[in-house]
Amino acid sequence: MLLKPNDRVLFQGDSVTDAGRSAPANNNDGMGAGYAHMIASLLLARLPEMNLVFLNRGVSGNRVYDLEARLQADVLGLKPTVVSILIGINDTWRRYDSNTPSPIPEFTASYKRVLRAILDKLEARLVICEPFLLPAPPERRQYREDLNPRIDAVRDLAWEFRACYVPLDGVFAAAACRRPAAYWLSDGVHPSAAGHALIAEEWIKAVSV
Repeated sequence: MLLKPNDRVLFQGDSVTDAGRSAPANNNDGMGAGYAHMIASLLLARLPEMNLVFLNRGVSGNRVYDLEARLQADVLGLKPTVVSILIGINDTWRRYDSNTPSPIPEFTASYKRVLRAILDKLEARLVICEPFLLPAPPERRQYREDLNPRIDAVRDLAWEFRACYVPLDGVFAAAACRRPAAYWLSDGVHPSAAGHALIAEEWIKAVSV
């Protein structure tokens, strides 16, 4: 199992991780209302003897460059022992909604610098979550041209850094064969309650191997 007694587990990412954590009301002690809160709740109940601490520093709208810019304050300075990262969909989305591309080589280089700093300065264990997309609405399919090579890059980084990997794009594709895409991701990107629960299940499964 990836987790050890007294671990400080930090979730980092964009709006999917943020999930309202900074809202003034009902933010669940800064964990938000999404998968990070679900994971923390389940593991604190299942493993009370491990004295785990969970932190959420996801920020809505972030791309990988934003993670890198706030790395010191929102990761290194908090001294986590486990860092979970879910990033990449905004690097794709901004190409289509604001003509702000995130070329794969630049994206990969920034992500690699983040991972290298975490290992070099914290020696933390890494969990890398795959960015994901479903065709809800169907026009989201065009994003695949940009997202698929980005997912390949994330998988390569997980291998290079020996990270625990959570293959969420495939998980959501399989789930969309059971219920329509919007049941899981209301706009093809942001999870419903069921979608967040699916991420939480897969995350716990991955770190428990």
